Amino acid sequence: MYEPPTRLLRVDLDAETVESEAVPGEWRRRFVGGKGLGARYLYEELDAGVDPLGAENALLFVLGPLSGVLPGDARYAVVTKSPLTGAFLDSYGGGTFPGRLVGALGDHLGVLVTGAADRPVRLEVADGTAHVRPADGLWGEDTRATDAAFPDAGVACIGPAGERRVRYATIASDGGEHQAGRGGAGAVMGSKRLKAVVARGRPPDALAELRQRLTERFTEDEENEWYLTSETLETVDFADEIGALATRGWREREFEGADDIGIEAASRAASERERRDEPIPGGFRVETDAGESVPRGATPMSLGAGLGIDDFDAVAALGETCDRLGIDVISAGTAVAWAIRAEIAADHGRDLDFGDPEDARRLLEDVAARETELGDALAEGVARAARRYGGEDLVPTVKGMALPAYDPRGAVGMALAYATSDRGACHRRALPVETEALSGASWTPADTARLVAHDQDVRSILWSLVADDFVGRSLRETLGAEWLRAAGMEFTPEQLLRTGERIWTLTRLFNLREGFTRADDDVPDLLLDSSAGDGVGGQLDAETFEAMLDAYYAVRGWDAAGRPTRATLEAVGLADVVDEATPTGSRDPG
Repeated sequence: MYEPPTRLLRVDLDAETVESEAVPGEWRRRFVGGKGLGARYLYEELDAGVDPLGAENALLFVLGPLSGVLPGDARYAVVTKSPLTGAFLDSYGGGTFPGRLVGALGDHLGVLVTGAADRPVRLEVADGTAHVRPADGLWGEDTRATDAAFPDAGVACIGPAGERRVRYATIASDGGEHQAGRGGAGAVMGSKRLKAVVARGRPPDALAELRQRLTERFTEDEENEWYLTSETLETVDFADEIGALATRGWREREFEGADDIGIEAASRAASERERRDEPIPGGFRVETDAGESVPRGATPMSLGAGLGIDDFDAVAALGETCDRLGIDVISAGTAVAWAIRAEIAADHGRDLDFGDPEDARRLLEDVAARETELGDALAEGVARAARRYGGEDLVPTVKGMALPAYDPRGAVGMALAYATSDRGACHRRALPVETEALSGASWTPADTARLVAHDQDVRSILWSLVADDFVGRSLRETLGAEWLRAAGMEFTPEQLLRTGERIWTLTRLFNLREGFTRADDDVPDLLLDSSAGDGVGGQLDAETFEAMLDAYYAVRGWDAAGRPTRATLEAVGLADVVDEATPTGSRDPG
């Protein structure tokens, strides 16, 4: 019988010590793993106002109770306080690293890293423990070279951008093919002088047997196989078709070159197709001048349509540049687009315009190096750069995080999803555009609020299982209850949904303690443009948005200021968790 892991490795980089500790059983039951358990530790470990790039910040690499068992690629969660937003941050990476980490950790669910080393180090994980080793020879290397230095292991590492604390630096695995992308977890690694986590292990045979049995059930559904292999590239065509593809720095909502950078273009350009039979798209590996790239939806949306570039090879090459340097492609594309629209590049020695991939590449390298004034400013994030130079009304951000390329003027529910996301503008917390666009129904603010809140709760539990996004659809009906039962963990779907709500509420409490208010649950005026016309779900204007936000707070059981009430905290099981430093609602909503 498979027994889920019950312990955590605590690494102190100041003292270079490693200790194994039991995860409280109540925490595992109430927060499961991944996002939920990471949020519980972060709320417990950090005081309000901790500098995200200071030694006091915590960085967690967390698995789920079924990591190594669930179908699809194994994944890991990285949880920390974001240096980009100052809010809660959870980000996810795949590739070979999480599978190796499962075997390397033994009876441990993850690793909690505190402190900061006084020199570059790497963390070697094997046989249920970890060791801090020097990494001086790796400092300065890109993600591809760092990964290649450990051919017998799984590696999660930072590139030059993380070393220089670019606030949207990523953590890469498989040489940059997979990225824990948004929010700047790579910068936190860089601030701790932690170049890489190296995992030397493989899941035990008991996991392999259970995984095989459950995966056979999963792959009987052809739709599951399609989602497993499509790599999100279909989102380019979908967003363009409904008029929600942000183009040329958010000046337009459709891109005439969408067919040249979407899924069919990837099929034509792919040099190798993995994990599929010929009729099913996905698993794309594209040759660039610097090596292979694995483009996913965010790359052609942000670095293609967002920059007005319709050459698939050029877009893939820009994506490879970001992956090698360790920069989030969405934030990177937004930074370049803003520099073009703000017309400041020429003042800093850069000839930059939409449709020019070579100048975009050079600016991205400036960002990672932080050796020019403009590169250094953009490395702080586009919101900070705009405050410095002007042009805050040109490119939208929420909580300091750049919006992905789903334009809410073409999909109104996305405005609420972005505004209420716990980590800043993010389309992975909730994606109401899919339901709204396909349903053909007329949506009220209350309908949208219920849809967004439900999606956030569902994804919170799936990310606590740390399920592959591409197979998460198959888990939505029971939220993984049958998978957990096979591992001896009894949950009903209703209990798991309430667990997702508990986790989402806890991340809200974390952000409230950091000083976030209703004013931060907003979308920029740029998007509240009544002249933009109707999109999916109606027309986005200030009145519509405020109605959705009010309805959302009511659905959540939060007061008008966006604070969970005492009754809500009791209902979701957090009344004994919330501390005195966290603002809570003084009365029930309504």
